[in-house]
Order: sequence, then C-alpha cells, then structure tokens
Amino acid sequence: QVQLVESGGGSVQAGGSLKVSCVASGNVASMGWFRQAPGKKREGVAGIDSGGNTIYADSVKGRFTVSRENAKNTMYLQMNSLKPEDTAMYYCAAARANWEWAFLLREDIFTYWGRGTQVTVSS
Repeated sequence: QVQLVESGGGSVQAGGSLKVSCVASGNVASMGWFRQAPGKKREGVAGIDSGGNTIYADSVKGRFTVSRENAKNTMYLQMNSLKPEDTAMYYCAAARANWEWAFLLREDIFTYWGRGTQVTVSS
C-alpha cells in the first residue's frame, strides 16, 4: 500500500501562483493531479509518467507545470496565472503500473489517492 500526502495548497488572488506537492511513501511509476470543485465532477489536471512525459488538461495548458523527483518519490504542480475557476480540492494520484502518458488524465488507472489540498483563487 502506498500513501500519498499532498501539501502546499492555500489562498491566492487571481493572477498569482501556487506550488503543490505530493509525496508517495513508496515507488510509483504513474502519477497525476486531479481536482474537484464544489458541485462538479473530479477532473484530470496533469499527469507525468516515470520517464517525465507529461499531459495537461486544455484548461491549464501553458499555466500549470507538473514535475517529479523520482529519488524523493515526489511530484509537484506549479500553478501560475491562477484563475477563480481553478478553485478546487486538488488530489494526487499514483499507480505502480507504468502507464503511457496519454492515459494519465483518466481516474480509473490510478490505484492510490491522497486526501487532497485546497486551492482557493479569489478575483
């Protein structure tokens, strides 16, 4: 069993930046960030495979950057030019299976989930 712990959420004004982190308690190959706003379905935000290949939701392309440090079992999400519509609970997800990057916005491929960290963007 792998535990995932997110950190780094908070409140920021529109146009600002935040960086959230996710630490895994064991080795994982596929990792992703998801978010869920009140009253909405959870959606994939960004994913990164073991080789560092990435995928992004159209809504965050050019503003968010996902990265990872395999030696530390840690994944990051740098969020710039934040908008009020980015307000959500952000969840880290991971799987031991090495999925191709194109699959990493799909919830069903991930085995392990964190409890989430809240990101609030005010206008």
